[in-house]
Amino acid sequence: MNVKNKLFSIALLLLFSFSNAQVKTHGQLSVAGTQLVDKSNQPVVLRGMSFGWHSMWPRFYNEKAVKWLQKDFNCNVVRAAMGIELGEMSYMKEPQFSKDKIEAVIKGAIKADIYVIVDWHSHNINLEEAKAFFAEISKKYSKYPNIIYEIFNEPDYESWAEVKAYSEEVIKVIRENDPNNIILVGSPHWDQDVDLAAADPILGVTNIMYTMHFYAATHGKNLRDKTDEAINKGLPVFISESAGMEASGDGPLDLKAWQEYIDWMEAKKLSWITWSVSDKDETCSVLKKSAKSEGKWKIEDLKESGIRAREYLRKYNPK
Repeated sequence: MNVKNKLFSIALLLLFSFSNAQVKTHGQLSVAGTQLVDKSNQPVVLRGMSFGWHSMWPRFYNEKAVKWLQKDFNCNVVRAAMGIELGEMSYMKEPQFSKDKIEAVIKGAIKADIYVIVDWHSHNINLEEAKAFFAEISKKYSKYPNIIYEIFNEPDYESWAEVKAYSEEVIKVIRENDPNNIILVGSPHWDQDVDLAAADPILGVTNIMYTMHFYAATHGKNLRDKTDEAINKGLPVFISESAGMEASGDGPLDLKAWQEYIDWMEAKKLSWITWSVSDKDETCSVLKKSAKSEGKWKIEDLKESGIRAREYLRKYNPK
């Protein structure tokens, strides 16, 4: 190889390394107004996959699966959904097993140079347990800008006053150890009522965002309009769970409605996570039973939702 070709090869390698880098490139995230921004105060959009409940599909909670999602799906973020009550291996029943699984994903994300959402995946308030967990995790991983804390997946029938009071307590615990990393706060009615949070936001704390979840075959333009109004009132929004089927997680994909949501999120520079890396017999589980636990999935291992999610991520997160 002559000098010119060698230099060209080195330049390509450096370009690939830079373009594929995420945390090295963007560094410490923060919130400026309603926008997620990077260390240079430039808007950043995170796009990735959520693992299914760890208590139901623990086999996918490993570093190699994270690496595959980064390498093949082009994820720049993954979400580790720690099931709090559901399943025999839930956090309430098996806390050490649960933490081990979540930390495997955290460590995989750090190695893969992508961001990771540590998701307290519950529909109920478990204040003391949440405080203990996030105190431990924030103490252990606060030095890594990769970490994002999602402190309440989907409140269902709790009022915003109850969710807000809970969130303020958990945020206080995290901020004692980690003053900077992003914290995601849920809202009532399965993260639909962002308008309630916009009318009465948490004050005196920086770098928090509020989650909205959608399933495109169920949730229409009215939810986008409600979210737009919340953003216009100054609420920073992060789409930490979404997909193209019905809110039950089943039923046919509505590809037109899903694309409308993606177009909207891209126009607004909203980060979005697709649900989920699991192999349940339902539309939203993107993998078939044939899928290996540690990634290297072939197209025939993916359901239609997985094929589409992969296509979207490879399109909007180009290397």
